[in-house]
Amino acid sequence: MPRSLWTGSISFGLVNVPVKVTTAVRKKDVRFHQLHAKDGSRILQKRFCAEEGVEVGYEELAKGYEIAPGQYVLIEPEELEELDPIATHTVDIEDFVALDEIDPLFFDSSYYLVPDDRGEKAYRLLLEAMRESGRVGIARVVMRTKQYLCAVRPVQDALVMTTMNFADEVVDQSQLEDLPAGALDASERELRMARQLIDSLATEFDPTRYHDTYREEVLELIEKKAAGQEVVTPVAHERPAPVIDLMAALEASLAQVKDARSGKAGGDGEAGAAGGTGAEGDQDAAAEESDGEGTAPPKGKKAAAKKAAPGRSRRRAS
Repeated sequence: MPRSLWTGSISFGLVNVPVKVTTAVRKKDVRFHQLHAKDGSRILQKRFCAEEGVEVGYEELAKGYEIAPGQYVLIEPEELEELDPIATHTVDIEDFVALDEIDPLFFDSSYYLVPDDRGEKAYRLLLEAMRESGRVGIARVVMRTKQYLCAVRPVQDALVMTTMNFADEVVDQSQLEDLPAGALDASERELRMARQLIDSLATEFDPTRYHDTYREEVLELIEKKAAGQEVVTPVAHERPAPVIDLMAALEASLAQVKDARSGKAGGDGEAGAAGGTGAEGDQDAAAEESDGEGTAPPKGKKAAAKKAAPGRSRRRAS
């Protein structure tokens, strides 16, 4: 059970809802320690003065902000403490906005807000009111001497507080190089094929379908080595060359999705033998008539495209 990280209340208007903050996300990165390869001992990190070449203790450290190469402004801890935001222990909601108005670029870390015993009724009232309004609260909160902008929103049966990036922390796209400019130079046929490919892969989002396969393989490797098993590295498969012909790649991708969907359906019954029904069948038919005149591309070209296009399943595995 996640432990409470912070205790306070949600404040909006004159209403206060006592809550506790708990972690909503637990990162599962595989972490390694640095060891001395010769004897397996832990490697210690020490602080050395670059000028004198001697080890420096914590009591001799100072904070400095670099204003020019090699030039620093020293800041005393007391000076920073005077600027610490006042810890009010409240999530102060300032505005309510529609969730779809917030780009995911602004979201950072998420926490559950769990009601205190005294505030269960007010908590449920706020949860239901926000759910019915379709709006989320934009608030400020101070945690560990730092002020955060955050969004408070209903997620199933709980309120979730997600810390947010400030506007000046999100990189403006005007600073990016090589973004495409001007009108789209693709043909209507290519655009239609791209839409058909998107539609053929459309589904409802199910987070349990996606796994960190790299982490799973690393943990499996660790378990085998810990058990004394010999680990054999599999032969690396050569990656297919990138496809330059955009139309051929679209056609091959649609054909691949069609084959995968029909094969899956075939294992479930007669629908697979018929090559799919309903919306999937319509998409398959549309893919075969993608030139708008009911004619398919030459067989030789289509077969070559299938061979050259990188497979969807292989891309996922790489």
